[in-house]
Amino acid sequence: MKGTSDFFVAGRSLGPGLIFSTMLAANIGAGSTVNATALGYTSGVAAWWWVGSAALGSAILAFWIGPAIRRVAAARDLRTVGDFLEYRYGATVRALIAALLWVGSLFILAGQLFGMGVILAVAADIPPWQGVVIGGVVITTYFTAGGLLTSAWVNMVQLTVKLGGFAIAVPLVLGRIGGFHALTLVRPDDPSYWTFWRAGPPGVMWLAMLTPAFIVSPGLLQKIFGARDDRAVRIGVGLNALGLLLYAGVPVILGIAARRLYPDLAIPDNALPTILMRGVPTAVGALGLAAVFSAEISAADAVLFMLTTSLSQDLYKRFVNPSATDARVLLVTRLTALVSGVAGVALALILGSILNALTIFYTLLGVSLFVPILAGLYVPRAGTADALAAIVCGVAVMMGMQLATAGRGVAGLTPALAGIMAASIAFFVVFATRRGGLFTTTSGTA
Repeated sequence: MKGTSDFFVAGRSLGPGLIFSTMLAANIGAGSTVNATALGYTSGVAAWWWVGSAALGSAILAFWIGPAIRRVAAARDLRTVGDFLEYRYGATVRALIAALLWVGSLFILAGQLFGMGVILAVAADIPPWQGVVIGGVVITTYFTAGGLLTSAWVNMVQLTVKLGGFAIAVPLVLGRIGGFHALTLVRPDDPSYWTFWRAGPPGVMWLAMLTPAFIVSPGLLQKIFGARDDRAVRIGVGLNALGLLLYAGVPVILGIAARRLYPDLAIPDNALPTILMRGVPTAVGALGLAAVFSAEISAADAVLFMLTTSLSQDLYKRFVNPSATDARVLLVTRLTALVSGVAGVALALILGSILNALTIFYTLLGVSLFVPILAGLYVPRAGTADALAAIVCGVAVMMGMQLATAGRGVAGLTPALAGIMAASIAFFVVFATRRGGLFTTTSGTA
């Protein structure tokens, strides 16, 4: 590593292959493995929407948002989403989003670390907290050393392990239970278990929570900032979307199969490691567990990337010490990675649930960033007041409904969807009030 440009955007040198591997590796994490399998175990086929929603968001990112924001980032030498928000709206919006993202990112880091703890607890017969600590040490060490470029190359290795592990384990698990027909014998008396289009949760309602998050996630957008051109974005992120679509059914199949073989698991999060430990031959199970552990690690380093850039570049460099040298910022970045890793471990031990942590993160991410980023790209006259109104109103409505309904929503209106709607309305109202008329969008960038 020679400087912050290498650390944050890999010298803008990532081609389609590295973009694909680092994106897909980041997107197949604790939520897409341990949590999605647990949802398949408890709730059936509607669990598909957890990963399916991410695939839809990734497709939009590949062919619409990604190339547009990459061009802006390359032209203006932007290295973080905070840089983009300040370029479009000013320092106030950057500071507010940086603070929100730091809090939200800690929750998703905790979720990934908790997933590692679950895997190691079952595989190595150790207390879950020890697994959390081991996972935290691993990701913090290699990410602190090399930043985005290191993560991209490590992610390629991790992705190979994931795809190989699941490709071998799934057919053997199906063979163990007697094929696809045997899956239909699980909970035949419960129609909701086999309702794919169920509103949820789990179900179609996850589109509102997860799809926007996979379009505007800073951890994913900053990987795109490291792409060498638009072609690398379209191909790399597009293949990532295809990979997620093909993978979406895997945790559902494994979850239902685990319900068939082990119907009385006390902790649904243990469904995936249990079926890999006990449902297939030892060598295959070991490869499968390595695949899952790789999934948690690769997703966790993507979150650590968000945390470190949010604190070091968006807060420290911009507001605390604007005159800091490149070497100083790199040092602060690495120290931030260490502190964030420790904080993530602590929060994982407190929360004790993957779903709780990920739900908080994805909802906050989509509600706070979706409207400002899209408006920043496609509404040339969007200003600071418009973005602030969208962020404040969206987060306030989301949090109010989350607390009032314990996350269930009202009449199919989820906290995430309500927050995005409130953010959109607030943006339009303030924009129209300031401009005295309707806005016009363009197909270009700001």
